Amino acid sequence: MNIKIVLNRSIYLMLSIVTLSSLGSCQSEDFADNGLLDANVDPAFTITPVAGSTNRFTLTAQTKNVLGSKWDLGDGAGMHLGKMTETIFLPDAGAYTITHGAIGKGGVVNNITQNVVVTTSDPNSGNLVQGAKFETADDISKWTVLTISASGTAWAFANGKAKITGGGWNQQAIYQAINVVSGKIYKIDMLASSTTGVSNTWFEVYASPTAPTQNNDYSADGKKAVINTWAGCGGSPFNGKLSNVGCDTTNEGKFTATVTGVIYLVIKCGGEDLKDGIAIDNVELRGVQ
Repeated sequence: MNIKIVLNRSIYLMLSIVTLSSLGSCQSEDFADNGLLDANVDPAFTITPVAGSTNRFTLTAQTKNVLGSKWDLGDGAGMHLGKMTETIFLPDAGAYTITHGAIGKGGVVNNITQNVVVTTSDPNSGNLVQGAKFETADDISKWTVLTISASGTAWAFANGKAKITGGGWNQQAIYQAINVVSGKIYKIDMLASSTTGVSNTWFEVYASPTAPTQNNDYSADGKKAVINTWAGCGGSPFNGKLSNVGCDTTNEGKFTATVTGVIYLVIKCGGEDLKDGIAIDNVELRGVQ
């Protein structure tokens, strides 16, 4: 009799676990078990300027038969799950291609794009970095290479990115001067990627009034953002905003300027083996609202 009770309880527990597992597996990104495929799900959306702001827009997707929305804001960060109505902030003047992905039954995603032009950079949050996209010779000319240690690790500019490769415990940096206002909060970010991950490597970003000196290391005023394999990030392939793929999830590149005038944005990297290297793009230093 006791054996029968134990068996019944075991069966009940197994069924409960299966049920809970099934419920838990319905993640926001998993739309694969929603019945028949809807190959014609409509991804149409509208872009409406927010009154009183030249840099804010409301994206509104049509909702008929749409189970979820994905958005690409044209800033290089790629598609991400979002709401069917999103208010976005585009702080820099320029042309942007906005892509909406409508998710239909069976996980089908149909995409459509629209263009929006921002005529004026936001006075508080516009990007202060020059040559941030590394796309032209003029962009690249805004950066200075800082030699720190012997040859073996080096930055190169190609295909719209700055990329550092090498190893042997050598390191090198790139930098530029930027004007800031004392007491104001700023945030540094960039797209960072590695197809292989790196080994025993540090990637450090500084923003300091201390000027770099050729053939000398740079570590003034503390690191503002990092990728560091000893701290648990960078060892596997990564691709995304430094604030997401880096190790600092608290400050996320934010700092308060201590001077009014010139500071130096310094991006330094080195280590034992950078493998295929670390590439960066869309470097940002902007005021925080």
